[in-house]
Amino acid sequence: MDAAATGPLSRSGHLVRRFFASLWPGGPAAISEDWALGYLLAGEADLWRRMSGPDRRHAVTVARRVNDRLGGANRSVLAAALLHDVGKIDSGLGTLARVAATLAAMVGGDRVRYSDGRIGRYLRHPQIGADLLTAAGSDELTVAWAAQHHLSADRRTVHQATAEVLNAADDD
Repeated sequence: MDAAATGPLSRSGHLVRRFFASLWPGGPAAISEDWALGYLLAGEADLWRRMSGPDRRHAVTVARRVNDRLGGANRSVLAAALLHDVGKIDSGLGTLARVAATLAAMVGGDRVRYSDGRIGRYLRHPQIGADLLTAAGSDELTVAWAAQHHLSADRRTVHQATAEVLNAADDD
């Protein structure tokens, strides 16, 4: 992969697409909701239901891409795709506040990221999500992907091929 495909412009494009998609209210269609819930453990399903509608729609899209790219994926891989952003529920931020949080992180760095407020919790959603998934009894892969989905490839412990598929599906 070249630097343009993984650099700031690629990340910015992903964020812009997510922003516009998040403006549409509501969750996934009932058939997609049922499909997703079929891959989740009881504790994971409880967390899923707490996610915002736009986050659940995004997660279903990611999971379906993963499933298509792998020609069928196992439960823990699909749960990882469906719940990678679950830590965002802890912040309670809406779309515009999430944009502000992302911009604040770009300007304020770790000082903002490790603050105790809602913005700090939003920015730490990977670790918060991993903690929530651990408490829910999730598989090791599901927990690891939630914690690592924003890390560079060289910092991940998730199997490289699986991580590449999950990452590509999330960034499309």
